[in-house]
Amino acid sequence: MNAERESTPISVEVVRTLDQLTQVYALRGIVYVGEQACPFDEEFDGNDLCGATHLLARIGREPVGAIRMRWFAGFAKLERAAVLRRYRECGVARALWEASAALAARKGYRQMLGHIEPQLLEFWQSCAGFRLREGRATFRFSDREYVEVIADLPACAEAIDLATPPLLLLRPEGAWDEPGVLDQSAARRPAERKLG
Repeated sequence: MNAERESTPISVEVVRTLDQLTQVYALRGIVYVGEQACPFDEEFDGNDLCGATHLLARIGREPVGAIRMRWFAGFAKLERAAVLRRYRECGVARALWEASAALAARKGYRQMLGHIEPQLLEFWQSCAGFRLREGRATFRFSDREYVEVIADLPACAEAIDLATPPLLLLRPEGAWDEPGVLDQSAARRPAERKLG
């Protein structure tokens, strides 16, 4: 890797556009379908558009990593972490983890679940504080063995809850502190509507 890539900061954004989502799919296609020979229909399993949030990591303008999060009662689940091979030693996985943990904590979650290959346990323990779930057996899918890991998330003082102002709840996922298009619309005077 060249020095310019090493010195460019990693940015992580919540995926909100189709262009960003196709970049996520490209990264996962390269890593899982290409490198790991995962069957296409097992990688793209029907969960990408149903209650999932995707995060996209970039170095400069180049998409270099992605992760999917799904939301369950009481915990968030990390899935499909994919980092391009040439960027695996640059902190991209750590940046994705930190953004995922911050997003989940802001949504009020206190635990994160992951399914990882056993040889990655030490990395995820040091990177994200994951620990092996006690009393849970290893399991297999897509021709690989996995273990369950869990990480505790710190409480977030600004966690979204029922007392959160309504316009904040209407803002785009992860951009709750930035006024959105509906904040602007709230300042308009209601239009009179003529019926019939």
